[in-house]
Amino acid sequence: MSTNPHFSLDGAGRPEAPGRFVDVSAIEAVTFVDGLDFRPVLGEHTMVNFVSFQPRTEAPRHAHREEQIVIVLEGELDFDIDGEERTLRAGGVAVVPPWVPHGARTHEQPCLEVDVFNPPRETLLGHARAQRDRAGATRSGGPGTR
Repeated sequence: MSTNPHFSLDGAGRPEAPGRFVDVSAIEAVTFVDGLDFRPVLGEHTMVNFVSFQPRTEAPRHAHREEQIVIVLEGELDFDIDGEERTLRAGGVAVVPPWVPHGARTHEQPCLEVDVFNPPRETLLGHARAQRDRAGATRSGGPGTR
């Protein structure tokens, strides 16, 4: 047992749901723009969205109520936050508060990045729930079980 308070079980609350493992490659992609695929993973209060950009693909400038943190895993993309643009490469992070206009685009190479949304991104919620339910039904053998 760790004496480090960061890893403590002292004062642990009651679990809200069972933990689970997710095979991101098994998630059916959502495509809103050609060359831009989204694979959302839904937690109890947060969504992580695995995003694949093909070369020369743009996520149009937009805004939403959810806070978003973008983490580039592979490749690079130009990311615009309210008119300020930066090139993000592996390890680069952008923090987008609610309602701040933003967008991104790739050039000659693809990019894999992760979006963290809190609360979960409304436009991906139905798809993410369906994927979660399908995975739960497959794992345990019964519909809706997780």
